[in-house]
Amino acid sequence: MAKLINLKPFKEFFQSGSIGGLILIGCVFISMIIANTEAGPAFEALLSKELGIHTESLHLRYPILLWINDGLMAIFFLLVGLEIKRELVEGELSSLKKAALPIFAALGGVILPASIYIFINQGTHTASGWGIPMATDIAFAIAIINMLGDKVPASLKIFLAALAIVDDLMAILVIAIFYSSDLHFQYLFFAAGIFLFLLALNKAGVKQLWAYLIPGVFIWYFIHHSGIHATIAGVLTAFAIPTTPDAKESPLEKLEHILVNPVNFIIMPLFALANTNIRFQSEMIDGLTTPLGLGIIAGLVLGKPIGIALFSWISVKLGFSNLPNRAGWKHVIGVGMLGGIGFTMSVFIAILSFAGEELIMAEAKFAILLGSIISGGMGYLWLSMLEKRAVVRRARQEAETSDLR
Repeated sequence: MAKLINLKPFKEFFQSGSIGGLILIGCVFISMIIANTEAGPAFEALLSKELGIHTESLHLRYPILLWINDGLMAIFFLLVGLEIKRELVEGELSSLKKAALPIFAALGGVILPASIYIFINQGTHTASGWGIPMATDIAFAIAIINMLGDKVPASLKIFLAALAIVDDLMAILVIAIFYSSDLHFQYLFFAAGIFLFLLALNKAGVKQLWAYLIPGVFIWYFIHHSGIHATIAGVLTAFAIPTTPDAKESPLEKLEHILVNPVNFIIMPLFALANTNIRFQSEMIDGLTTPLGLGIIAGLVLGKPIGIALFSWISVKLGFSNLPNRAGWKHVIGVGMLGGIGFTMSVFIAILSFAGEELIMAEAKFAILLGSIISGGMGYLWLSMLEKRAVVRRARQEAETSDLR
């Protein structure tokens, strides 16, 4: 009789956040390999292929790349928004002081990187790219911290997610004000009206998920046509879905459970494949030593962790905020390092900043990629080191207690 195979460890591993992070990183390497082989042009052509419908009254025909970045990623933001709201109601962000910390941290993570870039690039033709190092790529940052599993407090993951969402909202605001010239406010008013309708449904006690998700699609449509990044629709829809502070499963928690695996194992890998197909050119290396490259890398690698940690420290010392549970200042520094993973939104701002300047855009993309890799690696190693030291410290304390006995 064949020996039965114990599948439990594999199932636990597959269901953990770490496997999602490993798949994501694997897709990054696959995408970069494809981009730098003969298959690269064909892959770019595939991502540029348009899908959907287009009529006089309905405009929904876009390239596959846009469907991934604006469509599927709205579902990712929906999931993250659900998690943030649940924590605001019943978890790590339920007190005003804890909820305030990500806002202050994100503010520092926006101001300091932009200031560093402006200082390095002042008086140059690349000064307009000051918004590039401001944004945190929430998808990759969360993937990295999930790979650490139980090595970091759960509260720290919530802090990073909330920080990254606030950071992205600030980046979207900056894009709307400084990098967009064609905003359609009537679409924003339509989206705002539907959002208010969803809040009214919540207030009236409506529990059916479809009553929130169908209008949420229309919020996405109107925000997308307004000229603002459409992923914010996911967060707005999530914040309207009802939840409860008790142990009974709420509509919010039900949807959260439905979305976890599709987001981790389908949406995020597709996102990584579509957005990291960077074709390397020799000029990119030279671009790292220009004000553009130095400003981006310094902004992400130094500006992000210093800004996040500094503004967090100020807010706590002034009594506006509290640190996350079981987390110290070294943990906050580690989160700041992960905040330096700017990738997708940074690339988007680079495209807006240097439209038509292909070489400068390529140099900016390479600097963003390098700065994000350095930041992600530093954050992962830093937080892993903190856990190892904590384990050693606990072992010593147990040994000392045993000796006293």
